[in-house]
Amino acid sequence: MGGALAVPDSFPVAEGHSLVVPRGHVASIHDLSGDQQGELWRLVGMVREHLLEKLSPAGFTIGVNDGVAAGQTVDHGHIHVIPRFEGDVPDPRGGIRWVLPEKAAYWEEEK
Repeated sequence: MGGALAVPDSFPVAEGHSLVVPRGHVASIHDLSGDQQGELWRLVGMVREHLLEKLSPAGFTIGVNDGVAAGQTVDHGHIHVIPRFEGDVPDPRGGIRWVLPEKAAYWEEEK
């Protein structure tokens, strides 16, 4: 992938935590063209397949922190690929929704 590369995260939250990064500087992956974004997501798929073979995780959290309010701390757009393993958290339901804890457990409101 000429316009993107995959690297290990410097502060991994799980074994195999990787970043897919465009080679050219952009603050947000949404500053890239559609073709360039497609290249990033194809590389995400390749990283995911590699991690499946290497680590056999039970799932993945794949995501983007886009902007300071969303938790972006590096001024270069990138995509996190985080392998997830059985028991790595007590209750994985809701996943990404836990960025706003008071709104995360939507299934409890259905009772």
